[in-house]
Amino acid sequence: MTTAREIMHAGTTCIQESETLEDAARRMSELDVGALPICGPDDRLHGIITDRDIVVKCLAKGKDPKTMTAGMLEQGKPITIDAEADTDQVLRAMEEHRIRRLPVIENHRLVGMISEADLARRLPEEQVGHFVEVVCAAK
Repeated sequence: MTTAREIMHAGTTCIQESETLEDAARRMSELDVGALPICGPDDRLHGIITDRDIVVKCLAKGKDPKTMTAGMLEQGKPITIDAEADTDQVLRAMEEHRIRRLPVIENHRLVGMISEADLARRLPEEQVGHFVEVVCAAK
């Protein structure tokens, strides 16, 4: 049985709620990622910010990424998965919520992130194909 821990990319870097979207964009560029988890002062996961969020919710609306913070884009409670969840649970969560990134939690702490690329590298082609059909291809 493959677990979320075996699929995930470990060592996820958080952006703090108080940091600007400019900081988030710079960090995404440095890390070559399209999303960052947002953590609060308690160092717990409060949300996720994507490069698309920065463009659509900040730049396209004429807002300033030097003053708008990551916390301003938080929406609702993030969908997460336990580190010991099996592959079926991971895929079910991502498909049900139509999400392309899934934070992995252990003892209430963020320990990693599962992305489409992680699924493609670690799961059989058939499972990845079904995921893409359900989450990516559906409109």
